[in-house]
Amino acid sequence: MSKMLLIDGNSILNRAFYGIMGSKMLMAKDGTYTNAVYGFLAIMFKVQEELNPEYMVVTFDLKGPTKRHEMYKEYKGTRKGMPDELAAQMPIIKKILKEMNICIIEKEGFEADDILGTLSVFGEEKDLDVIVLSGDRDTFQLATDKVTIRIPRTKMGKTEVEDFDKNKIEETYEVNPKQLIEVKGLQGDSSDNIPGVPGVGEKTAFKLIKEYGSIENLYNKLENDETDLKGKLKENVEENKELAILSKELGTIDLNVPIENSLEEFKVEEWNQKEIFKIFKELNFNRYIDRFNLIQYSDPEDLEKNSENNLVGKSIKDILNIEEVLNIKDILTIIQKQKKLFYYFNVEKYDNTEYIIQKQIRSISIYNKEENIIYYIKDFNIEADENCEDVKTLKEIFEDEQIEKYGYKLTEDYILLKQLNINPTNFVYDAEVASYDINPTKTKYKIEELINEYLEIDINELLQEIGEEKEEESQINIFDLDNGNNDGKKEEYSKYKNSMYVYAISKVYDITIEKLESVGGINLFNTIEMPMVEVLSEMQYNGIYVDKEELEVFGDELKSNIDEITKQIYELSEEEFNVNSPKQLGEILFEKLNLTAQKKTKNGYSTDVDVLEKIKAEHPIVEKILEYRTLAKLNSTYVEGLIPYINSKTKRIHSYFHQTITATGRISSTEPNLQNIPTRIEIGKKLRKVFKPKEGYVFVDADYSQIELRILAHISEDKNMIEAFENDEDIHKQAASKVLNIPIEEITSKERSKAKAVNFGIVYGISDFGLAGQIGVSRKEAKEYIEQYLEKYSGIKKFMEEIVEDAKEKGYVETLFNRRRYIPELKSTNYMVRQFGARASMNTPIQGTAADVMKIAMINVYKEMKDKKLKSKIVLQVHDELLIETLEEEKEDVKNILKKCMENAITLKVPLKIDMQTANNWYEAK
Repeated sequence: MSKMLLIDGNSILNRAFYGIMGSKMLMAKDGTYTNAVYGFLAIMFKVQEELNPEYMVVTFDLKGPTKRHEMYKEYKGTRKGMPDELAAQMPIIKKILKEMNICIIEKEGFEADDILGTLSVFGEEKDLDVIVLSGDRDTFQLATDKVTIRIPRTKMGKTEVEDFDKNKIEETYEVNPKQLIEVKGLQGDSSDNIPGVPGVGEKTAFKLIKEYGSIENLYNKLENDETDLKGKLKENVEENKELAILSKELGTIDLNVPIENSLEEFKVEEWNQKEIFKIFKELNFNRYIDRFNLIQYSDPEDLEKNSENNLVGKSIKDILNIEEVLNIKDILTIIQKQKKLFYYFNVEKYDNTEYIIQKQIRSISIYNKEENIIYYIKDFNIEADENCEDVKTLKEIFEDEQIEKYGYKLTEDYILLKQLNINPTNFVYDAEVASYDINPTKTKYKIEELINEYLEIDINELLQEIGEEKEEESQINIFDLDNGNNDGKKEEYSKYKNSMYVYAISKVYDITIEKLESVGGINLFNTIEMPMVEVLSEMQYNGIYVDKEELEVFGDELKSNIDEITKQIYELSEEEFNVNSPKQLGEILFEKLNLTAQKKTKNGYSTDVDVLEKIKAEHPIVEKILEYRTLAKLNSTYVEGLIPYINSKTKRIHSYFHQTITATGRISSTEPNLQNIPTRIEIGKKLRKVFKPKEGYVFVDADYSQIELRILAHISEDKNMIEAFENDEDIHKQAASKVLNIPIEEITSKERSKAKAVNFGIVYGISDFGLAGQIGVSRKEAKEYIEQYLEKYSGIKKFMEEIVEDAKEKGYVETLFNRRRYIPELKSTNYMVRQFGARASMNTPIQGTAADVMKIAMINVYKEMKDKKLKSKIVLQVHDELLIETLEEEKEDVKNILKKCMENAITLKVPLKIDMQTANNWYEAK
């Protein structure tokens, strides 16, 4: 029997968008988001392969009202607009479907569901098996003996589909498909804003339809007093007959849409493969290029040029030449001769609480690029014993400064080696860092994704053949292998996977270095980013000492304060309740105390910070609640949250410092985030007292003074700002003086604060609304202030205008060190998204350059201290601040090094300055 596949385009695209967004936001080469398109095709291809339909149609909604809006103007009124990142993908999927010769039908005034319904009847009349692919269960009403609804769902990270024919719907819901319309008429649908009957939920709606069959019959029985409905339910149903009938009409799919297409137009045809290849290439859909062997449509010159790196169509055993080695010493001479080490550590969890990173090396893959051989060292001897032969050989290799090391996620490798008493040197290439420098707006840089992006293969698909070796064994897929089933196959899989990783690192190296050179980023990579790997690794390995006893005392103090404030809240509310429950708190504030409430939702009143700040003056309880939340957050996040991270051996916290997370190049900290220790409130600042240097040491803290404003002055070449910094004037007083036309010596602290808000907010695109809230003036006054500021600082105004226009034209902005950030948001049709793009365009050259300057300073400070063989160590970096755990006798040396390296990291049109403090804990350093 011939099959017809009908796809609900909007529904499947929407499902794909949110399904992939959580894990990775895919992008085309021009920065356009592509996750929805990629996921849509994945679902479509899966269903096509399973069904092999002879006919296919994809339906889409069009903008504009439908007949349902004419019936009920609030229809779908509660729905949020389509996210701009999704809307931008709609024309892409339609273009692909067109080149695949798949029929698209969309009609003004009708929804995609109506077209699906009409076509399902049409297909059934043509004696076809009709399959409707949709994520919308409203389509269940279309199910018949010949029409099946397929619902895609994600399970264990894999897309699966569930079929609902007439029999399954009757078994599942105990009503027939058409009666689901009756249920919706009573129950309503909040997603489409179909009202239904007030007080009738899903359970009651099903019960009534099972008993009475239809809405019309229910009301006939009611009018004749032949029902057992009682009380409020009976009253609600009786009083809302019109709503029930209307809701049923709104929920009924139209089966009579005027469609002029013939069955022949729905026939599945050959793709325009050359065009599909071009589109997939532009979208970075390398997996699909491989899957459908579209590489053959490359231009001959490109094929020849990329033949060496082209792995498409090859099996993993064709690609890899693996030689198993009993121990690493067997290949030591080869490594020492070549002076290049492409390697990959396969690690496993290691429950040793004394380790900085609780992992250990299990096996090693090393690629001999000259001979095209991968040496696989299985069962690496991981005993951290200086007499262990494998560890001694590894030490000889990684401490050899003549051997260049190439790998992936080298910071973790560095620490794994340090835990084996190995001090690694000469890390020259990290595939993760190189990929980040090429495009810092990606969310993740997993090695599998790099292989897919740069080598155009899907490693998971490539590895599946490893489960096909023995005919007597059923195929074992990668999920079986990862879960530890079949030890022999698991080891084989591990060998090929890790060998593929090291082979890929060498290929990705060639491609990324070429790309970095082409965009002018190679110097950034070689002189800033790669040296930072060692600096950040040492920072994590060093850690920072935390006085656990003092932290626990601080926690007890917080708990005592929390208990006291809780009592005060109870007294003010005249009853006890759960302060942490938004629902209970909302009832107290907005029902019992009658404070000004925001709009109430089905979950209750909003009690977030913004709401509470607005009503703070209405009742003293609000101030207490805000204070309670601040202390509770401090305790849970920064006391109870920090204690588990204190290493049992070192008594220090060893936070991860990352250089591939932020889009601007700033270093970030996790597990725990030490850059987020509170500084705005005094009790939060006190938390810094528990961070101390070890005995015989002090903290030397150096902080750049207004580095972002100094960089702004340099880039914008604004005369007034340059003059202020050259004359060492107070930049905020100068701004207030210029804007208000008052002598600088007469500027008050309040006037200075206002100018400071503008100075720091201007390159973040601060709005009059935002400024008004910050400095406590009307929007009109704030707008006038910004206009006057930009009039006086015309160089800054010119910079802001020109940088956004330049970014629109080029598609990216750069720092002074050629760190590039792509700004796809500027192409958005959504105003708010475009505004974000404009702010990012203005801010990135400033904040990104500041991040680059700090990295250069850190590298130079680290190198100077190392060259002088000082015992002092960098233990923390927080944006513009550097904290050195300094041996008392080395204090002056460290101060001199900090001043020289930080103030001379870059030459600007204005001087760089630092503020420096010596202290016995981090709190005193500020």
